[in-house]
Amino acid sequence: MVQKLVVYPDERVNISCTDVRNFGKTLDDVLEDMIDTANEHGLDALAAIQIAYPYNIIIIRNDNGSFDEYINPRILTNQGTFESTETTLYYPDIEVKLTRYDNIKLIYEDRRGNPQHTDISDRKLSSTMQRKLDYLFGGTFLDKIDQNRRDKIIDSLNSKGLKPYTDDVCPTFSRKDYFVSFTDKILFFMGLSLLTPLFSFAPQTVANIYAFDRYGFIAVIVLMIGFFFYAQYEAKKYRQCSSCQIGNNIGVIVKRVAVGIAFATASYFIVNPA
Repeated sequence: MVQKLVVYPDERVNISCTDVRNFGKTLDDVLEDMIDTANEHGLDALAAIQIAYPYNIIIIRNDNGSFDEYINPRILTNQGTFESTETTLYYPDIEVKLTRYDNIKLIYEDRRGNPQHTDISDRKLSSTMQRKLDYLFGGTFLDKIDQNRRDKIIDSLNSKGLKPYTDDVCPTFSRKDYFVSFTDKILFFMGLSLLTPLFSFAPQTVANIYAFDRYGFIAVIVLMIGFFFYAQYEAKKYRQCSSCQIGNNIGVIVKRVAVGIAFATASYFIVNPA
């Protein structure tokens, strides 16, 4: 069955694919969908993730017009490099020059799970295989060029109305919340440690608690630095809501660093066994 191609700005190609473990009807169906889709669009090669199947599968058309199937492919060895001029379905009308391996030894499995290997020395086939392998590992050829060139290409696509969906809406959940969550847990236990004088702990236990407070304070600072840099990245990514993010982020950092300093200072005078 012909499936819809995943093209920019659909970000499903960023998913790292999984190895095929069951070599049966499901795999046969996926392969037939890939072949049908490739034939429908006149394609010479296709990775499964390009039709939203997150499996380590590549098909490449051979000289007789049929497709060679590569299940769970891996490059075992490589030799030499060359400059390859490439295009990809995912980024329409984009062409880049990349350095690719000249000769590669590939190990893979066929659709029945039998181990296979092949040596690829043809440059066109070699670059095609490597480009498709990029997809299997959650990337595209833009991940292999410098940031400046990448930004220019993305800006060019944006000017054509092709913008990532995430640029339009602020996320309801942010990964920077993990930094805050870990910091709050450390601060909670630092605050709890101030009750140490109320209990008859052994001297070594008190020393361990004080050591936790000292290292916990360092961890709070490190986490807030990480929070700051990730927040900067996110504010740039979600530009529509960056102004509110900046104010909130500063408040988060100042509040937790101040609490950390207060707890660390109190611990020095209350918990410190020296």
